[in-house]
Amino acid sequence: MANSLFLFRKLSTRKKLSGCALAAYTVLASTGSCEAWKPTSELFSRGTQSKLNMSTDSAVSTFTVAQFSCLGDNYGYLIHDPETGQTAAIDTPCDKTYKEELEKRGWKLTHILNTHHHDDHTGGNKALKEEGVKIIGPVDEKSKIPGIDEPVGGGDSFEFGNLKVNVMDAGGHTKGHIAYYFPDQSSVFVGDCLFSLGCGKMFEGTPTQFWASLERLRALPDDTVVYCAHEYTASNAKFAMSVEPGNSDLVNRVAIVKAKRERNEPTVPTLLGEEKKANPFLRVDCSDEIRQNIGVSSGDTSADAFAKLRKAKDNF
Repeated sequence: MANSLFLFRKLSTRKKLSGCALAAYTVLASTGSCEAWKPTSELFSRGTQSKLNMSTDSAVSTFTVAQFSCLGDNYGYLIHDPETGQTAAIDTPCDKTYKEELEKRGWKLTHILNTHHHDDHTGGNKALKEEGVKIIGPVDEKSKIPGIDEPVGGGDSFEFGNLKVNVMDAGGHTKGHIAYYFPDQSSVFVGDCLFSLGCGKMFEGTPTQFWASLERLRALPDDTVVYCAHEYTASNAKFAMSVEPGNSDLVNRVAIVKAKRERNEPTVPTLLGEEKKANPFLRVDCSDEIRQNIGVSSGDTSADAFAKLRKAKDNF
């Protein structure tokens, strides 16, 4: 993959445009039905149609996201509010790439929003924290977040520029993991909790905790754009097919993922409504095929079923 892959999502308000750009270079159509994703040059959403603008200097916007690759399979994100000039980094896998991207766009970093304490998400904190940069991170991991200024937890909210940010408890990958949900922009930054067609490894949390986190994310609107932190979709797709090969939505999705990766294109971000149709970790409580293939018994709870699915993925 090239070192720089860019997605610029420009929205005025959710009322004007509730649609979501799904990836750089190719936009995928979603009508809210069970119809498979289709490549298109335009963005469709519930009857609303808009061109995806790839430049940084066109229409007035209150929300711009720059996406780029770093550390191999990590994605870095910069969120920019052009009305106030505030710019936030979502995690900091490294500092060098972020500095290059900020300089390229003429943006000045004002915030760092950490999702969890792993080094490939906080490694650039200290080098990027200059005067005027506030670091926000999970309260339950505050001792592990370099340079943290404002610890936050699930249920908290704060303002970034003219945008409201809701903090979601996303624990499981790590105990204190959080996600950042921008309700007016229909976007959520999930770190390593949820991936396209997968979820993060359960390093510190419990199955009950992790499953509750995934349920909270699953409850968001279908048109929510999910920005996850790694390009893992191709490998996740192989596992998903092993546990639910009869899911036609998954089969169609896998074909699109394969084609995109052959073109060296990103599969991130993704749309939550499409994840609900194809991601086994959001379907383990409702798909009989998945439950049968991983040995879920009638007495198992949904958290028990998730634990069996996660173990199956770990051993895949």
